[in-house]
Amino acid sequence: MAADPHILEELRRLRARVPQLTGALATGLDGRVLAHDTPGVEPNSMAALVETAHGAAVKLADATGQGEFRELLVRGVYGYVATYAAGGAAVLTLLAQDRVNLGRLLLEGRRAAARIAEIGDSRTTPALRSSPAGEAKEAKPETKPAAARTRTPRAARSTTANARTTTES
Repeated sequence: MAADPHILEELRRLRARVPQLTGALATGLDGRVLAHDTPGVEPNSMAALVETAHGAAVKLADATGQGEFRELLVRGVYGYVATYAAGGAAVLTLLAQDRVNLGRLLLEGRRAAARIAEIGDSRTTPALRSSPAGEAKEAKPETKPAAARTRTPRAARSTTANARTTTES
């Protein structure tokens, strides 16, 4: 399958903004490669691993009550693998050297994932817009009610006026 040129261009711009990136891969949730810029890494094998890791991360986030999957970060001896949800149908995975500015990697990865999601959405929503009025409406995403979180009250602070701050020997 040919790489999506718009997504590929986004991956290349991302690698220009974060020079310590060694690779970038966009895949569908089914593990198919949408676009890749991964020199020295076989994209189909990496996509299969990303699909597995993404599935485990989704289950982990759900089981622990953390909500919908957003991102996954793996740190190895030689660098990072960061995986981001890119809309409802794609996943962005970045490979970076260990000397990368992690905050920059996370920020730029989130921005690129949002742009890739927009690219994917722009391909699916025109069909809804072009249909005659009243025939097809955009489905609203089903939202789960947030679990009620409780705070444990802090113990009252004791104030001791004559507290010793030094020890005498």
